[in-house]
Amino acid sequence: MENYIFELAHLVLRFFHVIAGIAWIGASFYFAWLDNNLQTPPQWKLDKGIKGDLWAVHGGGFYEVAKYQHGPEQMPHTLHWFKWEAYTTWITGILLFSLLYYVGADVYLIDNSKTALGKFAAIGASVAFIGLGYGVYRLLCKGQLVKNSIAFVVVVIALLAVWTFAVDQLFSDRAVYIHVGALIGTCMVGNVYHIIMPGQRYMVREVEAGRIPDSAPGLKAKLCSIHNNYATLPVVFIMLSNHFPYTYSHDFGWLIL
Repeated sequence: MENYIFELAHLVLRFFHVIAGIAWIGASFYFAWLDNNLQTPPQWKLDKGIKGDLWAVHGGGFYEVAKYQHGPEQMPHTLHWFKWEAYTTWITGILLFSLLYYVGADVYLIDNSKTALGKFAAIGASVAFIGLGYGVYRLLCKGQLVKNSIAFVVVVIALLAVWTFAVDQLFSDRAVYIHVGALIGTCMVGNVYHIIMPGQRYMVREVEAGRIPDSAPGLKAKLCSIHNNYATLPVVFIMLSNHFPYTYSHDFGWLIL
């Protein structure tokens, strides 16, 4: 009976995690594509403060999308916020991660051929590694390095490689990959919660007050959104790797990742 409940919870959490992830990734990719395909609008739209527009046809209808330079003269009554896709993906992901690798630590997390960690010690090490990785990423995002895209990417990849190698010394091969996915996913949702959403709330407040918002919070939110777009690719690879054991079970699986 306990195994049935465990597997049912596993199925339900994985289902909602995948659905929420599709919604989050889909919205993220759509807005990245939208920003890259905006056209210079006609003068009458420019006079209204519209920076770019785009026409599309889909599902039997025509759509007109416009992006403002600063914001509309009056905030609409209904404003759609793209945040719950990210939060739901992370919450269901952490619950699924906890169910498999903490509740089922003896099976999925611990590899006695690598280290003789007890269940609670392994769980503590797991939480500590993810927390440390997230803290380092947040510090890097607050520093000056983030202004240099190439240098930032090189440093992040190098630190992630060291972090992955360290995790590989403690946990099972499959758990190593999932830990990297959990870390990247946590950094992504942290971008949404700490940077993107506060920046958007600031913009809304300024427009509602009749002021032109400072561009800095919006640019910072845009940068974090770009980070999330690129981070999606290794996360999807990690999700797929579960079906291809030769990736994570390789002697240099951490390096492949």
